[in-house]
Amino acid sequence: MLVERGADLYQINRAVTKFGMPMGPFRLCDLVGFGVAIVTGTQFIENFPERTYKSMLIPIMQEDKRAGEATRKGFYVYNDKRMASPDPEIKKIVQKAREISCVNVDPKDIVEMVFFPMVNDACRVLAEGIAVKASDLDIAAVMGMGFPPYRGGIMFWADSLGSKYICSKLEEWSNVYDGGFFKPCAYLAERATKGALPVRILKLIWSTLVERAKSRL
Repeated sequence: MLVERGADLYQINRAVTKFGMPMGPFRLCDLVGFGVAIVTGTQFIENFPERTYKSMLIPIMQEDKRAGEATRKGFYVYNDKRMASPDPEIKKIVQKAREISCVNVDPKDIVEMVFFPMVNDACRVLAEGIAVKASDLDIAAVMGMGFPPYRGGIMFWADSLGSKYICSKLEEWSNVYDGGFFKPCAYLAERATKGALPVRILKLIWSTLVERAKSRL
């Protein structure tokens, strides 16, 4: 979505790796192959159509015989040692995908536009009882998707920003980009409306009260 709305894909990768991820989303897509991206994307479209963005970028790239690192040509081009280099020709392909939109993305929003939807989905997982604790999602994010450990995990990082701020940004983007991809889930929206304190602050307050109660016994 960000690329089709004007952001430079290599700038997105740099922003995400600077944030602390092992690699950017487009380098990762090249690594696993476009086939995996298409199958995964199809599953999301079929099961969550109201909040899934259907990108035209991958299909257009496939028409150009690009399939990722395995074919030495994807979002990057690869030499005999599989070293990645930006591909100047990618601009023509991106331009085709951008013809559907005239809205531009502010570069300073890149990291938040990548990770706030993840926070939104993590809130859904908590609300549906799939995960019992926010810390479980933190561990899953660090161990499963390479979320930078020094940021504490996806929910710990979200707590540091606050639900009100995250919800307001998602609502802003949802209005600008006209779709459900950025729409805050009910769990996040409710916490933002109530001005709920971050989960870890609540736990800290509770543990402090418990310790004080114990000291009086």
